[in-house]
Amino acid sequence: MSETEKTVEAEENPHAKVVLQAANAMTKASLIFTPPAVLVCIVVFTILNGVTGLVGSLIGGVLAILSALATLGMMRMSAGMDPMFVMVIALGGYVFKILILFVALTLLRGATWLHPMSLGITMIVAILLAAAVEFNAFRKTKIPTIIPASR
Repeated sequence: MSETEKTVEAEENPHAKVVLQAANAMTKASLIFTPPAVLVCIVVFTILNGVTGLVGSLIGGVLAILSALATLGMMRMSAGMDPMFVMVIALGGYVFKILILFVALTLLRGATWLHPMSLGITMIVAILLAAAVEFNAFRKTKIPTIIPASR
């Protein structure tokens, strides 16, 4: 869907406009705070565990950032839907992030070329930080959280 189509859809559906505004604020906040935290994890785990810590932390950081952006992308794509479905998709995105963590740790458990604890801790830090800054961005965004039905 192009930006023009999203704008037209947002004008027709007041919920879409609000969801897109929240998604924009949440994406911006997530991209400002999460990558530096991942970088700190990469440096710390490289110092503590060497190359395997670097690889594990790098993979964990990339997976976490991509899953955060995927959740926000799903939020944008569902903006024109009923608000209940938007919330289901947003909350489902968080469940998806946790599933990615468990699947990554399970699949890479025996890998000797990375440090699994570095991968897991980096993912947890990035996921929790992204969720916190997204919540804070939503809270600070000047949007109505209850939109009365227009008649």
